[in-house]
Amino acid sequence: MTTFTVWSFDTPGGAEVASGVLRDAASEGLIKIVDRAIVSWPEGAKKPTTRHTHEDEWRGTGWGAFWGLLFGALFFVPVIGVAAGAALGAIHKSMEAVGLNKDQLDRIRAQVTEGTSALFAVTEDGNLDRVGERFHGLHGELIATNLTDEERRLLLETFD
Repeated sequence: MTTFTVWSFDTPGGAEVASGVLRDAASEGLIKIVDRAIVSWPEGAKKPTTRHTHEDEWRGTGWGAFWGLLFGALFFVPVIGVAAGAALGAIHKSMEAVGLNKDQLDRIRAQVTEGTSALFAVTEDGNLDRVGERFHGLHGELIATNLTDEERRLLLETFD
């Protein structure tokens, strides 16, 4: 099963550390990383920085488009204001098509704020409980959205 996960951390560097933990879990066969991205929002910064790790160079452009759309919906479009309402509605519809509803986007947006970070990952064949155990001590919270086969197909077709 393909899973979209977001781990939020209460420090700007927490997601970077968690990314290494996730990579180690993958090397031990606990999970297969399809792709991942890191958002870090340092204290005093007006907006977060994002970094896509390009797990698979061949598919990197498609995943880059997905991450760009997602991060735009979460962090950049909302600051434009009411004038962007129609555009934001269209982005929310696009995200719903791949299994992320408005409530989930709002929850992620509320948790990733100045002074925090988040690790976003699309994974397969993983034991999220065992992987999550490895994040203990990193002061993070796991938000998981399991994608159905149809949502996965649509996600890959749209962004791959």
